[in-house]
Amino acid sequence: MAEFTHFDGEGNARMVDVSAKATTERTASAKGSVLMQAETMRLITQGGVKKGDVLSVAQLAGIMGAKRTADLIPLCHPLPLDAVKLELICDTDRNAVDITATCRMQGRTGVEMEALTAVSVAALTVYDMCKAVDRGMRIVDIRVVHKAGGKSGVFEAK
Repeated sequence: MAEFTHFDGEGNARMVDVSAKATTERTASAKGSVLMQAETMRLITQGGVKKGDVLSVAQLAGIMGAKRTADLIPLCHPLPLDAVKLELICDTDRNAVDITATCRMQGRTGVEMEALTAVSVAALTVYDMCKAVDRGMRIVDIRVVHKAGGKSGVFEAK
């Protein structure tokens, strides 16, 4: 069974030492959704939210979130991201904004936390911009769906 890497032999929290690891291409993708009322979805798709273009603002917020991951998650390494791509798609059948983030870099550790943070911040931004009309929105199913690079190889969610 795999062991936790963020604790030393005495159980103290630590940042993992990656200095001996090889630099490789690292990518990770994460997904999540914001579920809402049909009227909220209509306002988003028709540009009727008073705070502005929900999808564009959330996309920028997600990119900014990925870049600030090490400031938010205590034991994450600060990473020099080469690319962050965020896609927000409105699914009017489910009244959901589906969010996908992909992060890429050359480095010694993975970018899963950056992809997860990007999705989370984008989802929180959708909520913030629409909460005046729909406080019952739900942020759901945030998860890593792809990871590649490093010695652990490729992970694809089932």
